[in-house]
Amino acid sequence: MIVKSLAQHGVERVYVVPGESYLDVLDGLHDSDIETVVCRHEGGAAYMAEADGKMNPVPGIAMVTRGPGAANAHVGLHTAWQDSTAMVLFVGLIPFEHREKEAFQEFDPKAWFDSGAKRVMILDHAERASEIVAEAMFAAASGRPGPVVVGLPEDIIKMGNDGVLHPRIPIAEGGMTVTDWKALKSALLDAERPLFVFGGNDWTHPAAEEFTAWLESHNLPAAAEWRCEGTVPFTSPSYVGPLGYGRPHHTRSVLEDSDLLVFVGTVPGDVITDGFTARQNWEKSNFLVTIDPALRGRSGPVSHQIVAKPDVFIRDLVRMDLPVRDAWRQWTNELRERQNDFAALPTAEPGDGQAKMATLMANLVPRLDEDAMVTFGAGEHTNWAHRYFPTNGYASMISARNGSMGYSVPAAVAASLNHPGRQIISIAGDGEFLMNGQELATAKQYGANPLVIVMDNQEYGTIRTHQERDYPDRVSGTQLANPDFAKLAEAYGGVGVRVERDSEVPAAVDTALAAIADGEFALIHIIVEQRVKAY
Repeated sequence: MIVKSLAQHGVERVYVVPGESYLDVLDGLHDSDIETVVCRHEGGAAYMAEADGKMNPVPGIAMVTRGPGAANAHVGLHTAWQDSTAMVLFVGLIPFEHREKEAFQEFDPKAWFDSGAKRVMILDHAERASEIVAEAMFAAASGRPGPVVVGLPEDIIKMGNDGVLHPRIPIAEGGMTVTDWKALKSALLDAERPLFVFGGNDWTHPAAEEFTAWLESHNLPAAAEWRCEGTVPFTSPSYVGPLGYGRPHHTRSVLEDSDLLVFVGTVPGDVITDGFTARQNWEKSNFLVTIDPALRGRSGPVSHQIVAKPDVFIRDLVRMDLPVRDAWRQWTNELRERQNDFAALPTAEPGDGQAKMATLMANLVPRLDEDAMVTFGAGEHTNWAHRYFPTNGYASMISARNGSMGYSVPAAVAASLNHPGRQIISIAGDGEFLMNGQELATAKQYGANPLVIVMDNQEYGTIRTHQERDYPDRVSGTQLANPDFAKLAEAYGGVGVRVERDSEVPAAVDTALAAIADGEFALIHIIVEQRVKAY
């Protein structure tokens, strides 16, 4: 009944680490059309489910066992919570009758997860199995999306259930009222330097395309929330760059310079506002378009809130035909010119000496397909993607906006399984790769074929940067000694290429792209100098 209910909701695959506590659900998956992806670590499974939720209109699904399994999966829940990703984590539990005895691997799901999940639900009555699934899927996707935890006691899920499937629960999408429409139109007409800021995971590809076309027709600019690039394509004349940590110099002042900000699918939170410092003047004009009436995480002034999911807001927005102002055109062209300069590729000609990420990106980017996707986790290596990767469509950048390391490879595996035939590129740091790189074994088992680039600078680079700022010349706790990642990739069954000299970069890119075109996963282990940054 649980599995049939998931199928009814459109779930195509689940990411699992098996446990004896939920064997009966695994048995239910045996004859199902839902693909069961067996992962190597619960953290990897949870990350894959979270990435799945970013790419699809239904929540991502992970299944793990009690106690240690649930603890390991917690990192994916935190990512889904802060990234507003619809995800359901099913956790096998001890038998109902063993509770409060400190049974083997016993823990309290509500005590563990209540502060970091939208709901924590326990299936205590077999006849409610389908209802609980429907409620969990609804809770994950409704309002501001997020994670839901469902506990499955081992004895309850062994009971029979011949009931009917609970129907899907419709999700309210909001929309612009007449008052919203008039307020936004008036604000836009009064503005000389308006800026749209897009973000979140609640879009569809058609809505993103309509939004882009409307912006371009009105010569209006749009910036991306941190790690949300692609909703307005990299190549669009309206796209003016990313905001957030490590933002490029040309967008540092844009929040203060704009006389009207319209946030769509996101809010001006900690990262966008540089630690609640930018755009805090109460006289500034900010319109916030979000389905979350609580505006969780926002800071600074709120001139007007429009309670709507991005798709329905865009449906109404594109009917708003405004006269194009010369000031808009000048403002947008100025910002776009700075973005073009920022994103211009370095020379592809290798230099002397040690390998460089700049050379790798210059050789890789021109050979990417129009719909190529990029995944990454956290670290300074991610800025190479922010600066150069051509994200040309919604959900072409899959990342962790909570700054979670270890996300890059699991997300790449999930992306490749969701989009067979597309080029999936993952940029990982050496420290990050070793947190979940073992999921390359999952890639091999299920035919996922991403290209993983491991930038090896033998350190936790972001923390070293903070260290040099606060404790200069006192390097402590940030340095790494690494294995040969290319050989590791080969051991997992893929193609590995080790690059130490810059002259080796073009051939390495050739080899890796040929491998993924043949259906194999590939890894480029590029060993670079320390302290060399994308910007």
